Amino acid sequence: MEKTFIVETSARHIHVTREALDVLYGKDYKLTPKKNLSQPGQFACEEKVTVIGPKGELKMSILGPERPYNQVEVSKSDARTLGLDPAIRESGDLAGTPGCKVVGPKGEIEMKEGVIVALRHVHFPPKDAEEFGVKDKEIIKVACGGEGRTLIFDDVLARVSETAGLAMHIDTDESNAAYGASVGYIVR
Repeated sequence: MEKTFIVETSARHIHVTREALDVLYGKDYKLTPKKNLSQPGQFACEEKVTVIGPKGELKMSILGPERPYNQVEVSKSDARTLGLDPAIRESGDLAGTPGCKVVGPKGEIEMKEGVIVALRHVHFPPKDAEEFGVKDKEIIKVACGGEGRTLIFDDVLARVSETAGLAMHIDTDESNAAYGASVGYIVR
């Protein structure tokens, strides 16, 4: 039997800097953790913002902790609602991406860039990467799903890091296509 890992649906969300949080929620505001995520030290927050594009707007949760850059992650369906055409990118690769307006209870920011559709990826701690036979930044194929609906995702980025928790992240469009898959394995 293949060695497996969890597959998680990453719904639309935003990462913010300290400076952005000061504007959106007030000076020195502290994020309120709602739920710990599979990646150690990361959490979904109680705080939400409204992201506004040329055609529409969406409410989304802030993920903590604060980051060194502002980044909005959406699915292609979400992007259509907003009226944006973001590239599929690895987190943090924001050059040349569209921007948006972000509105919080105390103020708003205008992001010049930073809206992406996150490249599907699997986080591997080094020990697991070795067991799975993958290297950092390698592009792999992952099968997931079940009940007669197995789907193979190509172009999956392997992200190896000492701080990673073993998990695959796909967006809501991909999760729906995979019938809400919760387990995956590498296909060679």
